[in-house]
Amino acid sequence: MINRLAIIGVGLIGGSLALGLKKAGQVNEVVAYARKSETRQRALELGIADRIEGSLAETVKGADMVLLSVPMGAMADVFSELAPLVTDTMMITDAGSAKAQVVEAARAALGDKVSQFVPGHPIAGTEKSGPSAAFAELYQDHRVVLTPLAETSQKALHQVKLMWQTVGAEVFEMAVEHHDVVLAATSHLPHLLAFNLVGMLAQGDDVDEVLRYAAGGFKDFSRIASSDPVMWRDICLSNSGAILDLLQQYQRDMGLLEQAIKQKDGDYLIKVFERAKVARDTRFNDPDLIDNSEV
Repeated sequence: MINRLAIIGVGLIGGSLALGLKKAGQVNEVVAYARKSETRQRALELGIADRIEGSLAETVKGADMVLLSVPMGAMADVFSELAPLVTDTMMITDAGSAKAQVVEAARAALGDKVSQFVPGHPIAGTEKSGPSAAFAELYQDHRVVLTPLAETSQKALHQVKLMWQTVGAEVFEMAVEHHDVVLAATSHLPHLLAFNLVGMLAQGDDVDEVLRYAAGGFKDFSRIASSDPVMWRDICLSNSGAILDLLQQYQRDMGLLEQAIKQKDGDYLIKVFERAKVARDTRFNDPDLIDNSEV
């Protein structure tokens, strides 16, 4: 049972956690803070927060669990402001989609208190954002990845793991660097491709005609281009190394496809398409597969 949960940056992710814990009867009070007053007010109106505060200091006062759910670009500043407010009984976690930069900021700001920090990434979400998008069942049958540090206390790790399990998530542990490489491939690069494709088509004079006849597959893929641009800008900049490596590999492979089409090399195309089909069919038809989508 969490006595007081403090959410810094209340939106879809933090709001859904709060609602899930409330539904399970595993939190006594939720205190929320967001930069925009209308966001704070909406969180209160929707019952996500029991109390809203206009400062980070008042929000975390007396909290035994603190969730940082702010854009990646704001993490360092939030950690710096939070550091002098951390008590010995406070556990801290985050919801950032890239972990190396978050860990660097946490270590720099928290010092010895970094042992109370458990880096985390709930791999769940929708293309919508803000507290109005939050719902209690968001984390059911989704994965949450924790990337504990060498300094992380077992007590903090246990409490954060239990919190996510309470709202229905499957919790896994992973090394920081490995997490960033895996998520670059499965989430960050696909978002870049969707944003770029939809943006490219939107610049054409015939965009309305093109989109009018968009097939279901295009709609499914392009849906993620409706995601929060600020959030994804920060993710791309925060995990740039892994993303750039994958982009270079992707561009090389696209070049080979382009060459095959020019040379009418149908055998190469069949080889690539069959390899992809087999890979997807064998991995995604498992009825026990856990949803790893962030949107």
